[in-house]
Amino acid sequence: MKLFKSSYKNASDSDLMLKVQQKDAYAFEIIYDRYASQMMAYFYKMLWQDKVKAEDFVQDLFMKLVNKPELYDSKRSFKTWLYSVAHNMCKNEYRKQEVRKGTKNSLDDGLQVSGGDYDHDRKLDVGAFNEALDEALMQLEEKHRSVFIMRFKLNLSIKEISDSMDISEGTVKSRIFYCLKKLNAGLQAYNPAKKEEVYG
Repeated sequence: MKLFKSSYKNASDSDLMLKVQQKDAYAFEIIYDRYASQMMAYFYKMLWQDKVKAEDFVQDLFMKLVNKPELYDSKRSFKTWLYSVAHNMCKNEYRKQEVRKGTKNSLDDGLQVSGGDYDHDRKLDVGAFNEALDEALMQLEEKHRSVFIMRFKLNLSIKEISDSMDISEGTVKSRIFYCLKKLNAGLQAYNPAKKEEVYG
């Protein structure tokens, strides 16, 4: 397919990826501009809010795209394919970190996100709640944390999450339900009205 420079920005992801596979640098720039910030947000939330690590993973992700663009199957949505690659990168990183960090995989031991030192005003503060929510998310299993972040932080649809993680839409919904149930139990000290600002 022939694309004129003026039409690149309106081209579909699939058309751009065909050009990337033909070593078209400008097409890659457009793809990067469309998705780099989304991928940064995803990696930041998934990788312990480590900005440097997230930036490294974004770079690695797009290097994979440049070096092996043929891995993209044009029959799939590019967006969900890209998230599936990012998701697998995170899973591999968790495996590497398991022994070193002994990361908790559930909230069963009790979620310590509030205490007697928090005064009433702090409990009602949206910033404080979001901070506690991020801490709580990192204590969930990767499979649950990932669906929550994709759905509520990055606004992916149930179908997009299903395609990205290669699981059924029913499984996505059940994981979201489980997530919300666990998070609600651990964050009861915070005003429910504030929680709606994050979940909505």
